[in-house]
Amino acid sequence: MSLPRDLQVLRHATLPDGRVVDVVIDDDTVTDVVPGGGAAPAPDGPAAELDLTGFVLMTAPAEPHAHLDKARSWDAIQPPMGDLVRAIDSWVAHSATMTTEEIAARAREQALRMLRQGTTAVRTHVDLLRGDQPLRGVRALVEVREELAGLMDLQLVALGHELVDDDAYAEALDLGVDLVGGAPHLATDPFDELARAVRLAEQHDVGIDLHTDESLDGPLTIVAFARAVRGWTRPVTAGHCVRLGTLDAEELEQVVAEIAASPMGIVSLPITNLYLQGWEHPVATPRGLTALRALLDAGVPVAGGADNVRDPFNPVGRSDALETASLLVSAGHLTLDEAVTAVTDGARRVMSLPLAGAVPGRRADLLAVRGANLAEVVADAGPDRYVVHAGRLVAHSHAVHALAPTRPPVSPVSPVSSAKEPA
Repeated sequence: MSLPRDLQVLRHATLPDGRVVDVVIDDDTVTDVVPGGGAAPAPDGPAAELDLTGFVLMTAPAEPHAHLDKARSWDAIQPPMGDLVRAIDSWVAHSATMTTEEIAARAREQALRMLRQGTTAVRTHVDLLRGDQPLRGVRALVEVREELAGLMDLQLVALGHELVDDDAYAEALDLGVDLVGGAPHLATDPFDELARAVRLAEQHDVGIDLHTDESLDGPLTIVAFARAVRGWTRPVTAGHCVRLGTLDAEELEQVVAEIAASPMGIVSLPITNLYLQGWEHPVATPRGLTALRALLDAGVPVAGGADNVRDPFNPVGRSDALETASLLVSAGHLTLDEAVTAVTDGARRVMSLPLAGAVPGRRADLLAVRGANLAEVVADAGPDRYVVHAGRLVAHSHAVHALAPTRPPVSPVSPVSSAKEPA
């Protein structure tokens, strides 16, 4: 099958609500959804159609918080397993040795793995590195974004820290970075660093996406963040927000009210935060997740992401949004529908992307996974998939399984009595 391939009709797809439909596409937009078999033939012939019998068709996932510049570096670094501080120390030591070419190669591989699994949009943080070449990662990710144009959407966030001066942020934005980032809660003065990040975003008229309160204790900066951006029309995102999950009910209610009064979206990152948080609690280990239920109930935009994949911050990860959705169910106690929404519509909303899915007028970014229903798709995360970005088939995966035959059933044998019949 040649790729990419322009599509006009998707036939006999099962939607998450159970309906079997045909989906009609014009260019990059869904124009009609009709009962299965009811769509007219594709104007450009059979090559512009795709038969999705036996597949569940959902909105293509979006990844709202990745680190493509760090991805897949675990084997090279061989870091000690441990908490956030150990991960940061391992990464900082290794990052001094990296070249732009090495960063681009790992980032490209990771992005394509995510695309293969169905993710068609990624927002990635990229470190402003220490040393005399702080923009190596930025240059690498700008290069990868250009290479992948037409296959997936890629947003870049400049991830600085208190030792990075304002000029490095400005140069990163000039090179094509989209948003200001940072991790103020790790700074010597968290609130001063938060104010600087907000100021930089305002000066450059760009959005802001901060790592926020990624610890089980320590400073709570999210209220100040929410108040600082109240009334903004630029994108505002807070990632991690683990500290919210430790607050008592009364304080949490007050904090969530501040968030709900701002334009802020929240990104929960279960895979990485379940790994990084709780090492100091060997008994009754906390989950390390944000307060998902309270945020959803308050109407706050909530997205789910994977964060790190096979680097010092997380040694595992399958580059699959269905893994994130599954953990949001089991560790975050979301419903199946809520978990899938978090990695699809919720993620796109937080990323300020146009809505997508099998709905007329929405963008034709779609993922088809072999399965009978949504529950089976999330549970099994099957490998047979079709990935559609802007109306074009950009990835297709098909697994072949072989099993040894089972033994034939043994016929039951009636017991034979050895006793003699009476004379």
